[in-house]
Formats: sequence, structure tokens, C-alpha cells
Amino acid sequence: MTESKSVGPEPEFAAFVALDWADREHAWALEAPGTRRERGRLEQTPEAVEAWAAGLAERFGGRPVAVALEQSRGALVCWLQKFAHLVLYPIHPTTASKFRAALFPSGHKDDPEDADLLLDFLMQQRGRLRALRPDTEATRKLQALVEKRRQLVDTRTAHTNSITDLLKVYFPQALRWFEDLASPLAAAALQRWPTLRQLQAEDPGQVRRFFRRHHCSPTRIEERLEGIGKAHPAVEDPAIVEPGVLMVGALLKVVAAVREGIAGLDREIEKVFAGHADAPLFASLPGAGAALAPRLLAALGSRRDRFGSAEEVLCYSGIAPVMARSGKTQLWIHFRWACPKFLRQSFHEFAECSIPHCESARDFYRQQRAKQKKHHAAVRALAFKWIRILFRCWQNHQPYHEELYVAARQKRAVPLPAPAPVSAPLPAYGAACEKTVDSGLKKIDEVVNILLARA
Repeated sequence: MTESKSVGPEPEFAAFVALDWADREHAWALEAPGTRRERGRLEQTPEAVEAWAAGLAERFGGRPVAVALEQSRGALVCWLQKFAHLVLYPIHPTTASKFRAALFPSGHKDDPEDADLLLDFLMQQRGRLRALRPDTEATRKLQALVEKRRQLVDTRTAHTNSITDLLKVYFPQALRWFEDLASPLAAAALQRWPTLRQLQAEDPGQVRRFFRRHHCSPTRIEERLEGIGKAHPAVEDPAIVEPGVLMVGALLKVVAAVREGIAGLDREIEKVFAGHADAPLFASLPGAGAALAPRLLAALGSRRDRFGSAEEVLCYSGIAPVMARSGKTQLWIHFRWACPKFLRQSFHEFAECSIPHCESARDFYRQQRAKQKKHHAAVRALAFKWIRILFRCWQNHQPYHEELYVAARQKRAVPLPAPAPVSAPLPAYGAACEKTVDSGLKKIDEVVNILLARA
């Protein structure tokens, strides 16, 4: 599902409804023009929701009904979104909480009253809210697939981190010999030789043939064999080693299952992306590749009326910083935290991966680094720039062409930034692209980023 601002005049709503979401039962409040406010409860079952929505359609003759919910995804949203007469307005839980705190500073809270507050907010501040409007089936499927894939990647990372912690205690040498604990090589080796003593007791010829079957280079094989012969156990206490071996074995099975799940999602993502009408546009982006191109498509979606300008994308995605100024307080520009994290991560990682594949992106990054910006601050400035380019391509249904971009810059007499030497080398790419948070961003860096983006 995607969030979109209403296009054209707002429909004439027959009624306004607010649902205070709960796990088993929801409190609702309803107000129609010329009638008194009504309240009730709705059970969290498909049958109850179906009957409730059908009752609204019958009561108001199928006319539009605005519904406010304190969530933008979940079972209730999915169930309600299939009814054409319901226009859903998600309200962020933090917004609802602060609205409640403003009216009830004592901290008083009650579900029916929360439904009343959501209804008041919907009726008074509807112009500031975004209505949920379904995108195409292919786009919504791709959005779900790339998000589920990321969840599995995070799950794999969490389990491999746990394996690392266990191996550091009783078999730390394995971390040098098997760099990627999520790989089939590491799993097969640790399942066959769970301790250093068992590995050293194996015939070196068998170990060499094992590494050859897993396509390891001869040089790396000999390095490992030499290290195995010289290694000493960290601990040999059975009370420490044996529980660790059992736990590592169990986690390796989980990692293997997650790895297969990621591969299955990759195949489905490739199939859905290849059949999408906007696939050529996003596949043309330098450095996007098989993983990021579908994520960028899912980020923007197919509805061209979803965003009115590139600035809306920049703010919604969290790439644009936040400006704060009040009274005598100096202007403060800081990192944006309240945003869809996966969306921000997609743009940030794409910008990072575009550096070795796009000359103009590489030059811009080097210019930012030459100004003593940290790596992630420079990447955010580049992502800011990329979103403005991508938004224009997306609006025009036009794939990206580097030569057209350079020509357009020259036509507007805005020269590309000249390459500048930097003391720090270009960053490594690949797995490092997974992390995007730079907690030490300086205020002056953000100010310069905004000025550059507006230039």
C-alpha cells in the first residue's frame, strides 16, 4: 500500500469515523452531518469487520466515509482497504499521543476517549493528513517482497552475530578462516568440525579436498591449513564448549533456512520486477542492480500523483534534514528521525552504490569529502541530489541517461562539480552498504547540504 495526497477536491464524506486500534477489540466513534456522535466497539475478526463496513455502506448509500486509524499497516488496514466506500486516513501514534497529552496533561487514557480524539483530529486537521490509496497490484506485491526480504536479511544478521559471539569464546580462529558465517562454506565446516580439536584431528588431505569442493583458492586453502596446524584452543572446558557447539549448530540451521528464504524472495522479486511497466526506468540507474532497483521502484510506486514535488519525496523519505527555529534560539538543522526507515535506507544505499558506477556521482561525492564531510553526510547530500533527478525521470516515465543529465546541466550553465582530491579513499561497497546511520553529523554539514541542494 502507498500513501498519497488527495488529487483534486476532497469527496463529500457522508460520515467521519475513528477507530482506536487494539489487538482483540477496537473502540470506534462516528459522526455524520446533522447527527449526534455515536460510539461503539468492533471485534477484531474478519466477519465482524465485514459486517461493520457493510452496515456503513448500507446506512450511507455507498457514499464515501472517512476513517481515521492509529496505524498505516496491519491486519485491520488490510481488511478495511478492500471496501471502496472507506477512505482511510492513518494517524501516526506519536501524533495521536501528543494530541492526547495536550488535552489531558495528567496522562489520563481511555480507549473510547482516544477514538473521540482521533475523530476530532480527523475532522479538524484532515488537510494535513494523507489518505491511503492502493497502488497497482504489481507495485504493492513488489513493495511487500522487498520489505520481507530486508526483514530476512536482518534476521540472518542477528543470528550470525549470535554465532560470532559464541565462537569468540571457544573457537575464535573460525572467525578468521570463515569470514562470512552465513555462507554455505562456514556452515558446512562448522557442522563437520565444530571445535578446533576436531578440525586438527582431521587428515589435512581431507580438509584440503573439502575446501576445494567449496571452490576456495589454493592460496587461501594453504593459509587456512597452516593456521589450523599452529592454532591453540581458547578453552577446553566441556561446560563451556559443549553448550556452545549445540547452540552454534542450531543457529547454523536457522541461518541456512533464512538463506534459502532470501534466495526464494530474490527469485520472486526478479520475476515481478521484470514484468513491471516501470522496470526499465529503475534498471537504468547506475549502481542500482538487482537488489536496489526493485527497492527504488517500491519506494516511489506507480502512482504519479502520490508526490507533488521532489521536495515532498525528500522530506517523506527522511533524506532532507529538519530545520528548527524558535524565538531567540539559533537556527538548528538536524538529522530527520521520524520517517520510514526502510525508505530512507533505500535511497541512501543507492546513492552510495552509485559512486563507483557514475562519474558525476563520484565527482560530487569527492567534492563533499574534500569539504571535510563525513562519509554518510556526503552520501546523504548525494542522495538528496539523486532524488531530484529520479523524481523528474519518474514523472516523465523516462529512464536515466548520464549524457542527457550532463547536457541539461550544461544547458542551464550549472557546471558539474570538479573532481577534488581527498585524503580518505573511496568507501568499500557491498555488504557495507547495509548500514546507513551516521550519528555524528555536524550541524554545519547539514546547512551546507541544504544550500548545495538548492543551488
